[in-house]
Amino acid sequence: MTSREESAARLQEQAARWSVGTGSANEVVLAACDALATGLDGPALRALAACEKAEADRELPNLLPAALEEQGLTYYTFGSDEASEAGVRLLASLMLDGRLTPRELAAQVQRRFGYDLELAVGLSSLDDEYDLLRVTGRTVDEIDAEVIAEARRVLRVEGNLDDRARERIS
Repeated sequence: MTSREESAARLQEQAARWSVGTGSANEVVLAACDALATGLDGPALRALAACEKAEADRELPNLLPAALEEQGLTYYTFGSDEASEAGVRLLASLMLDGRLTPRELAAQVQRRFGYDLELAVGLSSLDDEYDLLRVTGRTVDEIDAEVIAEARRVLRVEGNLDDRARERIS
């Protein structure tokens, strides 16, 4: 992946994190700055990158949709079901990339999305399994394997995987 592709992916990731409340507006602005530095461009992206830190929380909802659209990226409305589903997929990909452990993935999904979001139910249930190890006699390795399988399933649900996601689940 080129640095332009990496910076676009980072911008998409930071925007998705912001949309589910796990990232800050300032991180999105910094990702926009990085995107400009790697050669991505456009008036909306420049406006987003120029956003001052003190104004980022207030301005992001106005600036982000156009900046992402201009780069061919997806905007998720803050707090929407689509944003939550993107958040579950993002966390699953972070675990498959080695940036989260299976247990951390299950715990974060349960804490942030619980059982109300269909895509999150399997991972949330597996978080409960970690808490019941002594009762069930299962091992951490067994549950880790199930979490990994569920993360792969979560990424397949989308149906239109990018090349990075295909590599993670194969």
